[in-house]
Amino acid sequence: MLHAGPEIEVSTAPPPASAQRRCIASGEVGEVDGLIRFVVGPDAQIVPDVVGDLPGRGIWVTATREQVEYACRKKLFGRAAKARVETAPDLADRIEALLVRRCIDLIGLSRRGGAAVAGYDKVRSFVLGGEAGLLLAASDGANDGREKMRWIGEGLPVVDTLDRFELGRAFGREQAVHAAIAAGRLAKKVQAESARLANFRLKIAE
Repeated sequence: MLHAGPEIEVSTAPPPASAQRRCIASGEVGEVDGLIRFVVGPDAQIVPDVVGDLPGRGIWVTATREQVEYACRKKLFGRAAKARVETAPDLADRIEALLVRRCIDLIGLSRRGGAAVAGYDKVRSFVLGGEAGLLLAASDGANDGREKMRWIGEGLPVVDTLDRFELGRAFGREQAVHAAIAAGRLAKKVQAESARLANFRLKIAE
């Protein structure tokens, strides 16, 4: 249920991954991995900070389109900043694009480091060789393709948040349907950021 919290917490520096913050829209406290940080820009515009490294006092909102739109509609960003601020009418769309870009950048970083492959045969070899820590399947790929991924990578997490064109961008190609990332820190980060994007894209039933 949406409601303005009785107290709004802000921070002056990005917190560690295990920190918790209060959402200004719901009033609930949650892990920062499930929230989006905002700062006030020099032109009084509310700026989304999906990476969490922009300078300034942090304002936190649960990573859902519903909560962001509620915070804008109720002018909660100004209350949190204790100042007059402006929010872009397409703020939620901008956030989604930034979250997509974040996932693509992390997967691309893995690829450039030789820790990610795309294409069913390469993924299969990666898994059978014991290198894979995370499987990626295009959200608009065939259902039987995702089932094959789950079968060959039994026990491995499967992320299907990005569509084939978004996943393809991470590998410098037009599209990709199957991919895998080596076990390690980057695989965990991609999984966490993909979960945040999936939550933001989730449509709330009326």
